[in-house]
Amino acid sequence: MADIQLSTAGEESKTLPAGITVAEAVKALCSSKERKKVVAVRAGERLLDMSEPLTEGGVLELVTKDSREGLNILRHSASHIMAQAVVELYGPDIKVAIGPATEDGFYYDFDRKEPFTPDDFEAVESRVREIVAAALPFSRETLSRAEAIKFFQEKGESYKVELLNDIEAETVSIYRQGDFVDLCRGPHIVNTSLLQAFKLIRIAGAYWRGDEKRPMLQRLYGTAFYDAKELKKYLDQLEEAKKRDHRKLGKELELFTISDLVGPGLILWQPKGALARRLIEDYWKDEHYRNGYELLYTPHIAKRDMWATSGHLDFYVNDMFSPMEVEDVSYQLKPMNCPFHIGIYKTRKRSYREFPIRWCELGTVYRFERTGALQGLMRVRGFTQDDAHIFCLPEQLEEEIFNIIDLNLHILKTFGFTEYDVYLSTRPEKYVGSDENWQKATEALKMALEKKGLPYQVDPGEGVFYGPKIDIKIKDVLGRAWQCSTIQVDFNLPERFQLGYTAEDSKEHQPIMIHRALMGSLERFFGVLIEHYAGAFPLWMTPVQAKVLNITDAQLDYAEKVFQQLRMAGVRVENDTRNEKLNYKIREAQLAKIPYMVIVGDKEKDTDTVTVRQRDGKNLEPMSVAAFAEMIREQSRIR
Repeated sequence: MADIQLSTAGEESKTLPAGITVAEAVKALCSSKERKKVVAVRAGERLLDMSEPLTEGGVLELVTKDSREGLNILRHSASHIMAQAVVELYGPDIKVAIGPATEDGFYYDFDRKEPFTPDDFEAVESRVREIVAAALPFSRETLSRAEAIKFFQEKGESYKVELLNDIEAETVSIYRQGDFVDLCRGPHIVNTSLLQAFKLIRIAGAYWRGDEKRPMLQRLYGTAFYDAKELKKYLDQLEEAKKRDHRKLGKELELFTISDLVGPGLILWQPKGALARRLIEDYWKDEHYRNGYELLYTPHIAKRDMWATSGHLDFYVNDMFSPMEVEDVSYQLKPMNCPFHIGIYKTRKRSYREFPIRWCELGTVYRFERTGALQGLMRVRGFTQDDAHIFCLPEQLEEEIFNIIDLNLHILKTFGFTEYDVYLSTRPEKYVGSDENWQKATEALKMALEKKGLPYQVDPGEGVFYGPKIDIKIKDVLGRAWQCSTIQVDFNLPERFQLGYTAEDSKEHQPIMIHRALMGSLERFFGVLIEHYAGAFPLWMTPVQAKVLNITDAQLDYAEKVFQQLRMAGVRVENDTRNEKLNYKIREAQLAKIPYMVIVGDKEKDTDTVTVRQRDGKNLEPMSVAAFAEMIREQSRIR
């Protein structure tokens, strides 16, 4: 076999024998210090583990332990090791399904008659440690699809057989570690001994392939790191996250509720939550007005024919609620706002002089999320998008994307989010529109990001069916990423709905449409805000800024007077005149995350002042009611 030329990025190539393994190539190309960090390589589009033979020359991109890809490889391998432990502990009757890496760990789905409980974790973790100590190699084999089907049929692994039946490729790969064999494309770590920091986290139910008509499987979640310190940091963060859980705080602070009377995934905003939402909405509307947007309102349903024209019935129907019949016409709850804005665009002829047209709406949409996927405010069935659509001329596209990015980052910063990851999501497998338009749209987004100097990652195949998009994932105070903002360029819908405008040449041309949401949905964004601030919101958006507390019943009338004065001055205030000890009322106000406690006793009553205690326990100097109200107004201007 002929020799091949191999190199790592930026280094001179070396002549090495064809058929050399990745591990041997890395040894030849890298220093001993460098190769200790390598867990895989990327050769072109292929991600290869260390046992893979190399038959072609080229540049090898090193995948190291400190990279996201390197961590994902460890976690994927950890899922296999955990599955091996479970099968060995609980016998041959258990069937295995799938076990991928996730954003912060991994999971594996099992079909087992007996339910797992947290009491099983110790036994599984103990068996994992034994497998790790054995340093079992991950061994890759290639089989024909027919051979793989026969192999897993003989093992009784019906879920693997179903997956294989859906694969079109003639050959597939399997991985072995010890006696455990799994269908997998890889890559994996060299052997099990690299898994030194591992922890099972929780148990959940999951329908096979997300279909509630299929078997309910048991999903074991875990996490893994190369470094025990990183695992401890993550577990500490997990404990902090439990304290900040928006579902727990939402109930304690009376912000929102989900009622069995109404149905799962449908949010009831309680007075305090509704007030916080109004403050967020008012700020959003003001900022959009300043940036040249006009506000729209549209209905919650539309004729089903509209969704056929838009393409949603072809590409999105499984996420839409069932249609309803009204006077023999089929209507649909809206999953999107965009066709409604197109309906407004089409009310009259448009001239190039009107562009860009910027329309925004806080539009409520409905999507059929499966019950098992619902999660508080983060995953719901009815939610309000902070939506906008821009219709522009081709020469305006780049500047409009710039403007959206600037407004987006400004609004995120106002809410306290200054760290984020940016992704460019490209064409999915199923799409509409010409390849040429997809290329134009993708290049426009890419160029805007590069000219703005925003670092980004390409997220292959994650665009929407009608166009590519920029996704911005904000990071909260715990460093967790949340998908919120999206910017999408669309040549498709203007074409499908035959949108036009009269250009300077007096001919009809087609506009470009930009879809964008900055917060994503008010529900999800509010859930992130609750966890980011642990319920202690900034003063400008907190639903209750102050609480008036009397010391004894002798100050009841004065407490009511102070309450009314503050309310009339625009302070969001509550009055607590219960016959309880002052320290008890202070403690309750602190637990309710109220920024200021306005205390009135005989001295305050006699001097027509108030004593102000902050949420952190610090007392301010006595002041007049008017001075306190002015202080609140001034501090509320800070965003």
